[in-house]
Amino acid sequence: MADVKAGLIEVLRAEGKVEDSEKLAAAKGWDHDKLVGAIKSLLAEEQVTASSEKREGFKLTAEGEEYIKSGSPEVRVFNFVKSKGSVPNPDIDAALGALAKIGMGTAMKNKWVSMDKATKAVTPAIDSVTDEVQEDLKKLGSLGKDKTDGLKKRKLITPTSLTAFKVETTSNFGAEKAVADITAEMILKGTWASTNFKSFNFENASGIPCTGGHLHPLNKMKTEIRTVLMLMGFEEMKTNQWVESSFWNFDTLFQPQQHPARDAHDTFFMETPARAQDIPADYMAEVKKVHEQGGYGSTGWRYDWNEDEARKNLLRTHTTAVSARTLYQLAKDYKATGVFKPKKYFSIDRVFRNETLDATHLAEFHQVEGLIADRNIGLPHLIGTFRDFFSRMGLSKLRFKPAYNPYTEPSMEIFGFHPILKKWVEVGNSGVFRPEMIQTMGLPEDVSVIAWGIGLERVVAQQFNVRHIKDLFSAQQDVAATKKFKHAWLRRVEAEGA
Repeated sequence: MADVKAGLIEVLRAEGKVEDSEKLAAAKGWDHDKLVGAIKSLLAEEQVTASSEKREGFKLTAEGEEYIKSGSPEVRVFNFVKSKGSVPNPDIDAALGALAKIGMGTAMKNKWVSMDKATKAVTPAIDSVTDEVQEDLKKLGSLGKDKTDGLKKRKLITPTSLTAFKVETTSNFGAEKAVADITAEMILKGTWASTNFKSFNFENASGIPCTGGHLHPLNKMKTEIRTVLMLMGFEEMKTNQWVESSFWNFDTLFQPQQHPARDAHDTFFMETPARAQDIPADYMAEVKKVHEQGGYGSTGWRYDWNEDEARKNLLRTHTTAVSARTLYQLAKDYKATGVFKPKKYFSIDRVFRNETLDATHLAEFHQVEGLIADRNIGLPHLIGTFRDFFSRMGLSKLRFKPAYNPYTEPSMEIFGFHPILKKWVEVGNSGVFRPEMIQTMGLPEDVSVIAWGIGLERVVAQQFNVRHIKDLFSAQQDVAATKKFKHAWLRRVEAEGA
């Protein structure tokens, strides 16, 4: 490339510019790729400026080069037959080899030669022919589309792409080559003062501009659900305690210590710290009593309640533990003032269960918890709250099914129709908190608490048409996919019948 670069410099010194690098390479007999390399070298040295033009075209294949040199196979077959007058087909194969099969077929198709079916003798059918293929290959650059397509079909030409440059000199042309870096030797000898350094390029010093963040679909939905519940008059509970005691997670909810949900195969228990220390002693005594002996119209579970079991720490399995702490505080306020204030609370946070993973279950997921504490409310108010809540979320296909929970009576499950799975999917559980739970805390006897827990991922999967909830919140999630989720604002729809 050095010789090409030197030749290019000579041309630029004489003419000041190069109008077309492709034409210059052809005129000088240079390889165009080497010429482009020389141009880019001068560009890096800021001695020239250049503008490029991409050109599409065709070049001859090795077979096309052979046809220009010796003629097309069909003409060569015709000329051989013409020279013999009449010749057996095998003699053509022997004389022309592989070209005989290609040329014989085309010559027969063009009716230049004919073959006797009985003797297989080939004779010329016309006096002379013109080798149009050879002529077309020679004037390749000026052919029309039909002829170009014909040559391409016969694999005599192949497409090419070339970038030609127009080059002009700058004020730095011919100057001493600029140096990129200062060296220790330059400093010691003092030559740095007279050295021509390259100018610094600060154009992209700040890096590539940020494209902006993208909200995760779960965060979008959490924000929208929070807005909906606040518009419905709910207050948000504190949920910043993922590690919970079995007491608040199970015992305060009147869930017996022998319940299967408290087994290690359903719950993640903590090794360190293993025991909770901050359980109110007087309230613990009341919980122990209602478990063992009953009360408030209940016979209890009739077993020996174990404090050590209640003090076991775990990763909370539901945000109902948050609801229990909030209701306990509401009961303390009532005891202190003697005045009960109806309340509507909600929370949205993470919970943990030792689940088998599938399209609708995760071991770590988010739960939307809600409760209403007031007088003269029950299951009809709970169903009405659901219809209002989900209609504001844009979901109308709901079903309710009776269920069993240790801490609610009556209880029911909530189902929503999944548009991708084409089936009804459980989205939450609900019910009316039992008196053994809320009256043990100290709430008035005529106060009822309706409550529910909804799996956030399942709601998001329905809203965004996601097949598997692990695609939303798991190690298998495609983070780049968060850019593709639409930021859908929820709107009210007319609720359908259950």
